[in-house]
Amino acid sequence: MAKSLGIFVTTESCMKHVMGITKAAKAKGSNVKVFFTWKATHLAKDPAFPELCEIADDVSICVDSYKKQGYDIEDIPKGLTVKKMATQAQHGIIIEDFDCYLSL
Repeated sequence: MAKSLGIFVTTESCMKHVMGITKAAKAKGSNVKVFFTWKATHLAKDPAFPELCEIADDVSICVDSYKKQGYDIEDIPKGLTVKKMATQAQHGIIIEDFDCYLSL
């Protein structure tokens, strides 16, 4: 089984890195989960976000952070479903279940 990589994203200036790392990990056969929280929830409005949702195995955002950053929780970013508007438990899943962990 391929390794798994969990990416925990907290800053809004790293979409290029998230995309590059995700593409590289997928090219090597890894399972990739990306979770956006706090200021990084702004990246859900980045034009590359829908592509990331297609490339990664799992993408979710912290709904509480999304709301606190000024977004309407009914405005689900393109590429996500309502189930992917999640809680910090997604961060716990990355820590607990993934072989490799990266925080940006």
